[in-house]
Amino acid sequence: MQVTEHRIHQLFRLSIILKGLDALVETAGGLVFYLVSAPTVLHWVNLLTRDELTEDPRDLVATHLLMAAQHLTGTTQSFYAFYLISHGLIKVVMVAGLLREKLIAYPLSLIALGAFIAYQLYRYSYTHSSGLILLTIFDLIVIGLVWHEWRVLRKHLPVA
Repeated sequence: MQVTEHRIHQLFRLSIILKGLDALVETAGGLVFYLVSAPTVLHWVNLLTRDELTEDPRDLVATHLLMAAQHLTGTTQSFYAFYLISHGLIKVVMVAGLLREKLIAYPLSLIALGAFIAYQLYRYSYTHSSGLILLTIFDLIVIGLVWHEWRVLRKHLPVA
């Protein structure tokens, strides 16, 4: 089965749209951390996980959410708010530039995604979270697609 340029372009657009949706969720999450107090977050997480933990006290997602909410302090909450909002906004700008085929967006996106991967791998060295590895793999795929699209786009530019 041969992969056509059209199919690669479709994958590129899909991956960028997914990055954009992720960016919006991150930004919204950061705003929640900024606007909602740590005790309120803990209260809501308790409500959301109570039934699941009653059913299965070892539920992976529910126990991690609850543990994270219990360790949320003013300082960590401020960090998460700043991190999520800044990370999300960088990705929103990156996605907008790529979808509009702005040439400068391609190398800047490669740099931003490379920095995100470096930070994710650094965090992985502490957390050993499989989610970070999955996110890093997705980012590597997006980097490959961005690189490919950039090369194709530059080929079709008029020579100055």
